[in-house]
Amino acid sequence: MKKYIGLLLLIGFLATPPAYCKDLVVVVKISGAITPAVAEFVSHEISQANNDQEALIVLHMDTPGGLDTSMRQIIKKIQSSHVPVASFVAPSGSRAASAGTFITIASHIAAMAPGTNIGAAHPVNMMGGGESKTTMEQKIVNDAAAYIRSLAELRKRNAYWAELAVVKSVSISAEEAMRLNVIDLIAGDVKALALAVDGREVQVASGLVTLKTANLQIVYHEMNARQKMLDIISNPNVAYLLMMLGLVGLYFELSNPGLILPGVIGAISLILALYAMQTLPINYAGLLLIVFGMILFIAEINVTSYGLLAV
Repeated sequence: MKKYIGLLLLIGFLATPPAYCKDLVVVVKISGAITPAVAEFVSHEISQANNDQEALIVLHMDTPGGLDTSMRQIIKKIQSSHVPVASFVAPSGSRAASAGTFITIASHIAAMAPGTNIGAAHPVNMMGGGESKTTMEQKIVNDAAAYIRSLAELRKRNAYWAELAVVKSVSISAEEAMRLNVIDLIAGDVKALALAVDGREVQVASGLVTLKTANLQIVYHEMNARQKMLDIISNPNVAYLLMMLGLVGLYFELSNPGLILPGVIGAISLILALYAMQTLPINYAGLLLIVFGMILFIAEINVTSYGLLAV
């Protein structure tokens, strides 16, 4: 009888998969403008970390700012996350300006490396004229100020300074941010950050959690090739050039019907620019490019373009 019991226990042991600890500190690197591609990347990483029940997500940031819609998409993901999210402005010499300030204030833990700065969050118009005091400009500024104040109050941070960062474009160093209760701590690197927050209680979407990050493995996640390509297109400078190229191309095509090349390049550039400015979601932009490609293939049959339309 004992022999059979021992055999059953052995079979049960072999059939049981080995325990695998998924508790990791996931570091998501953000370097450059907050674009639709960056928002997609960060949102995916936060969702994946929640599915895997990781211990901590660290947004390793160095950003001059970015699009308001992309910033708000990231913040919504942070606020709905069951896994604590820490914003870490690093390495030394980095900044969290404009949209980066909002994301840092909104995170469950806000940290900076020595020699970094945060602030200058006044909204600007991508096409210029950001300093004009029109009614629309004032509405945008007031909305942004109220938004960052609500985020600061939610995380029990300095709401007065946060509002000044939007209204007056003030910017401060890491040491001053610590003194003014804008951030929670200063750390030299991610490992020091993980040690510093160990044992800290954090309020997430599912309730109060206690961090246990002292001895956990740290993994770094970066954009894949597709996301990097979309990020380049989404860069505000590139988006502006694509918009100008699109308008000029369409103008030349309409002024000189039959040139073909300016119209093709202009239409493609305009669709890409609308995606970069987040006027078109990527699904619609891709659909428009596919439809436009089909139209060009059909046009190739009836128009003598020596293969240009097909290409």
